[in-house]
Amino acid sequence: MKDYRPLELPEQDCGQQDYGIVPCDGGICAAEGVRAAGVCAGLRKEPGRLDLSLVALDKTSVCAGVFTQNRFCAAPVQVSRERVANGKARAIVLNSGNANASTGAPGVQVAKQTTALVADELGCAEEEVLVASTGVIGAPLAIDRFITGVPAAVRELDGTPEAAHRAARAVMTTDTVAKESSCEVELPCPDGKTVRAHVGGFVKGSGMIMPNMATMLCVLSTDAPLTSEAAHEALLSSVKQTFNKVTVDSDTSTNDTCVLFASGRAGGAPIDVDSMSYPAIAAAIRWVCEDLARKVATDGEGATKLVTVDVLGAANDEDAETVARAIANSPLVKTAIFGHDANWGRVAMAAGKCGVDFDQYNVDIDLLGVPVLRAGLPLPMDEEDLLRRFEEDEIRIAISLGEGKSHARVWTCDLTHEYVTINGDYRT
Repeated sequence: MKDYRPLELPEQDCGQQDYGIVPCDGGICAAEGVRAAGVCAGLRKEPGRLDLSLVALDKTSVCAGVFTQNRFCAAPVQVSRERVANGKARAIVLNSGNANASTGAPGVQVAKQTTALVADELGCAEEEVLVASTGVIGAPLAIDRFITGVPAAVRELDGTPEAAHRAARAVMTTDTVAKESSCEVELPCPDGKTVRAHVGGFVKGSGMIMPNMATMLCVLSTDAPLTSEAAHEALLSSVKQTFNKVTVDSDTSTNDTCVLFASGRAGGAPIDVDSMSYPAIAAAIRWVCEDLARKVATDGEGATKLVTVDVLGAANDEDAETVARAIANSPLVKTAIFGHDANWGRVAMAAGKCGVDFDQYNVDIDLLGVPVLRAGLPLPMDEEDLLRRFEEDEIRIAISLGEGKSHARVWTCDLTHEYVTINGDYRT
């Protein structure tokens, strides 16, 4: 019997080895000049649960952001999208428990009043404060909890890892864990010296996840001296390659917001997209985003497995992405993974239904690193071996279309009984 080798997959290090990116502690506060807080403002039903998060810089700094393209975009998105266009900001205030979406003019007014409260406490202009919300859609959001909650959050502002963790916890909804990441990287300078810079951040999101130009709620920071243009380019590029490659349930939220602050406290000359330092800091930002994106997929509502789907040999990038999403979003593929069923036929079905042109007899499929289909025909499978491989935390699916050289990678999770329970009871 012929010995078939597994498909060769691209590395998953985001340039970590090329640029010497090293994980570090600190989360959103890993970057110099960034402080954070998470407090209980009484916005949620659960007594004592953290529900108001604040991230503030020591001074007004470079800022970039990307947001949902859902036409039912929430009031905070409308306010923050307009303000981030200036390329500068001082802080962002976030709340859980209420999305402030489909709330009309009163919702916009509350979002602006919230930023005004933060601005008064920090001594900056209201336009320098961004806002984000997550929770139930269509419920009015009152300002009263913010009147007491914002001053409390400002009093708690700190640059410690503990403060960063509380800020990450305060935006959780159906998340089971706070999702944080941070790293440091050496940036080469024209004078031959190097600058040590940091990137950190947190993200919330477990359901209603298939972003479009943004992610659930995400705040990132760096102390690298990025220009506004470089911050925007680095963020947009990273989001496209990481958060936009995550799908839990194929739904895009009304509130998706991803913001990057750059304090410049690491020192050195301003970094533009043409600077020699830019590739390294851009890689570090992407590294943090990918780490957070994988954590979102791992913590998908009710999930028991992180699933990575690789599509190889596509005719172009669009085809690769379409096939990858078709597989990752297929309820039949996702339930098969939950049931530990090595049913490659569901992968083939999902690839074949999505409208991409390919010859089925050019297709190869691997499940969990094991060749199961070559040239469109099945191979003998060791079911017991595959069942053991399903015990791994990450399940990998790879398919080669045999049509070209394009590749796409998407992260998702399995579909479980618990997902139905969580979403069936979401408002009760």
